Amino acid sequence: MKAKRFLTASVVPLMFLVLSLVAIPVSGMSARYIFSEVSARMARNCFFVLSLIIPIMAGMGINFGMVLGAMAGQIGLVFATSWELEGVKGILASAVVGTPIAILLGAFGGQVLNRARGREMITSMMLGLFVSGIYQFFLLYVCGTIIPFNEESGVLLSRGYGIRNSLMLPMAKGIDNILTVAIGGVKLPIATFLVTLCLCLLTYWFRNTKMGQEIRSVGQDADISEIAGIDVSKRRVQSIIISTVLACYGQILYLQNIGTLNTYNGADQAALFAAAALLVGGATVSKAGVVNGIFGTGLFHLLFVLMPIAGKNLTGNAVVGEYLRMFTSYGVVSVSLVVHAWKRQKDREMDRELLKRKIQDPAKDE
Repeated sequence: MKAKRFLTASVVPLMFLVLSLVAIPVSGMSARYIFSEVSARMARNCFFVLSLIIPIMAGMGINFGMVLGAMAGQIGLVFATSWELEGVKGILASAVVGTPIAILLGAFGGQVLNRARGREMITSMMLGLFVSGIYQFFLLYVCGTIIPFNEESGVLLSRGYGIRNSLMLPMAKGIDNILTVAIGGVKLPIATFLVTLCLCLLTYWFRNTKMGQEIRSVGQDADISEIAGIDVSKRRVQSIIISTVLACYGQILYLQNIGTLNTYNGADQAALFAAAALLVGGATVSKAGVVNGIFGTGLFHLLFVLMPIAGKNLTGNAVVGEYLRMFTSYGVVSVSLVVHAWKRQKDREMDRELLKRKIQDPAKDE
């Protein structure tokens, strides 16, 4: 029975692990190149993926509204760039500007999701699209008119207001370059990995705090939690605020690694890729942990690196390879949700079978 449960819980990661193992020889990539690409992507993406865990603990599913936090982080980067702050100073300034914005957006998002219980995921996705319009209006028309900017910094459009479509970030590699180690000729940004490790430890610590235990209780059964005296609505809002603030920091960490900011479209796919990575790691819309986030990020980006070249080598057409890349990112979410529904059905069947056995033979030790 335990083996059955393990297999049903591991269907998604096993499926994508097998797919990756098949794609490695087909792609023809060297082990060094694969290690270099996957390690770089894990450094820049892990923190952002882990910001999804708290709302799942609260029973709110995958927070696609984390793009609100990503937008807050990007606003912070725009201001820090206009101030021409480099390195760690620029990153800290971005976080200082982005944090209050992320808190406000998280509180707003949490209140909206409290009014859409049972439909949080689709609501958070629509919420991200709604706030995206406000975000673009703010950067296109408010920046440089109502809010003054340093024109010599080069962040404004030639008309004198509105932010450019793409910005070179002066704080690029600000955290990455603090500490790097070369392994097999591949430079690893150890400082960035340490920041992610700190988030992992904080997540484990938070789970055992009073707030963390109450959030977990709300996720398991909101009605019983209400009877026990827990303010369910408050805890749900708090979980979204925490997720949004962490997403803000995750986006800053991601973009300082990239070095450039796609001002208006940089956050569009962030939540989708993070959700896909978490689901590939074996998480579900009702249960997720740090291990799911780390393992899923590595496996998802391994497949993301391999599929375009593997598809091109198989078909001789680069377009097919790019199609497979997009299929990987969008398909993972759909397949994982379908498998999750199947898993829940199988778990119920196994529970009924176990109960039936106990009724038929009460003395038997299951």
